[in-house]
Amino acid sequence: MVDLGPASSGPAFHPTVDWLRTRRPVCQGVLPDGSVVWLVTRYEDVRAALADPRLSLSKRHAKGWKGFGLPPELDANLLNMDAPDHTRIRRLVAPAFRPHAIERLRPRVERITEELVAALRPLRETELVGSFIEPLTLRSVCELLGVPLDDQMDLRRWNTEMLSETEGAPEARDNIVRLMRRLIRRRRTEPGDDLISRLVVARDQDGVLSEDELTSLIFLVMVAGYMSSANFIGLAVLSLCGDSAQLAALRSGAAPIGPAVSELLRYDTPEAVAPRRFPVVDMDIGGVRIRAGEPVVLVISSANRDPRRFPDAQRLVLDRAATNLSFGHGPHYCLGAALARLQAETGIAALVRSLPGLRLAQPDAELVWLPSFRFRGLCELPVTWDTVA
Repeated sequence: MVDLGPASSGPAFHPTVDWLRTRRPVCQGVLPDGSVVWLVTRYEDVRAALADPRLSLSKRHAKGWKGFGLPPELDANLLNMDAPDHTRIRRLVAPAFRPHAIERLRPRVERITEELVAALRPLRETELVGSFIEPLTLRSVCELLGVPLDDQMDLRRWNTEMLSETEGAPEARDNIVRLMRRLIRRRRTEPGDDLISRLVVARDQDGVLSEDELTSLIFLVMVAGYMSSANFIGLAVLSLCGDSAQLAALRSGAAPIGPAVSELLRYDTPEAVAPRRFPVVDMDIGGVRIRAGEPVVLVISSANRDPRRFPDAQRLVLDRAATNLSFGHGPHYCLGAALARLQAETGIAALVRSLPGLRLAQPDAELVWLPSFRFRGLCELPVTWDTVA
């Protein structure tokens, strides 16, 4: 059994899962929280499992699961649901996340991006996560939801505390819940042109959401649309700073930003593993028998670097054509993919274009990573660049 302790996060993560994919592609492992799970690491197996209806996201099928959990008012979200509940809720919210709907946000996201970049131009260095990346992703998802500017700084602080898994995490989570409930109450009396208002109407007039489902859905959009995108942009900038040729290709336009973002997602995705799944029946994955209820963890980062799917998989190639699994596959394909792409394409392009000579301000080995097996991201990203004349 493989012990995936704290050493498996940060720079050590990819060598660890590369070894598993080569030597033990389907095996049992112990996660840092003590959960015993089946780890699946090959592209072919991961892709098939993502769309397999025999693998449930609902914890009612679990046996011996010790992993991360949420209180009842937040647990009724799309990451814990199967059909028909998953289908019902996804159908309700999907129109707001379709590419043409997200495209309407582009002018606002570009305005936020330009405002943040303008503050950086006179400088020569900054800590990029705090000064640019998190403000961009937080403000853009709050534009979608309709979260007032006055509440956004509190939300940012509470979200960071909640994901830290320290003693203050439960209180921070409760503060986020109270904020969401206050926003829901306000939209019941003062509706606006935002996603929370539309979901409140679906709950109160159409009756297609329970109160817990309403709260959980807003929570999921708020946290995933903010932190996952922030983690990705940080990883992307780190990857580009480590490959001057690819950075130059992106800056010159030789590598278009759309395909570049897809390749950056493949190379280092923030959702290192998919949400845990539980077989509803005994089944085989990659020739290994797994019993009903035993937790299965699909390692997306490993699948995205499988050389049988991606030639020269350990290299960053910004014009690579092959699709990857960073947004999932099948009925649970990431609802917020278009928003994440908009945030990343706008933010990365602006940084590369506006900050010539962008590079790390300290050695890779000194970077501080999130203490998480599931989520890959940097706590801080100190960068420097050449003075803009």
